[in-house]
Amino acid sequence: MATGAHMRMNTDTPPMRIEAALILSQWFSPAYPVGGFAYSHGLETAVQDGTLRSAAALRVWLEDVLLHGSGRNDAILLGAAWRARSQAETDRIDATARAFAASAERLRESALQGAAFARTTAALTGHDIAALTYPVAVGRAAGLAGLPLEPTVAMFLQGVMSNLVSAAVRLVPLGQTEGQAVLAHLSPLCARVAAQTAGLTPEDMTSTAFLSDIAAMRHETLTTRLFRS
Repeated sequence: MATGAHMRMNTDTPPMRIEAALILSQWFSPAYPVGGFAYSHGLETAVQDGTLRSAAALRVWLEDVLLHGSGRNDAILLGAAWRARSQAETDRIDATARAFAASAERLRESALQGAAFARTTAALTGHDIAALTYPVAVGRAAGLAGLPLEPTVAMFLQGVMSNLVSAAVRLVPLGQTEGQAVLAHLSPLCARVAAQTAGLTPEDMTSTAFLSDIAAMRHETLTTRLFRS
């Protein structure tokens, strides 16, 4: 582990100040009040219908979400908001984020978490951060705070994956160690997606994680639900 005033995320990115790392760690901590614990991103449907019954199945499912679905798209949206130079530009990016939501619950999930993140972060930083979808709010806040893009994206994605792993631990159920093993496997992929999407724009957004999207749609009609999505 690096010591001193800076630390490296990987060999391809410049050093990140410890202060910036601590800010990002706080933002994406389970203690930060965005309400992520209430959402499963459609995992609850996949567990109930028997699709997800093991840590191995969960790992493959979340890999697809991260590399080919909402994870990659959220990384692109976050980067676009980080680069935005006006509120009007940010609002256009946010409109794209809302249009790409695969279901009503997915939209609500992103909108409510984003509004909660914006509210808390604005109070802490004094920056003017509107109620935006979650990745757009994070990108806007990180840009205003002068935080580096690639580590912000990587840690945002890891935070999202951590929340979904936590939901699966409760739903499947899985052991805590199994869940942490899945997250350890996914963490390098978070860094890879952050690097691959660093220069992309919303025009580069695509999604082929169809089972995840369909599970999110079907979640709206589940009779018994623990999660809001």
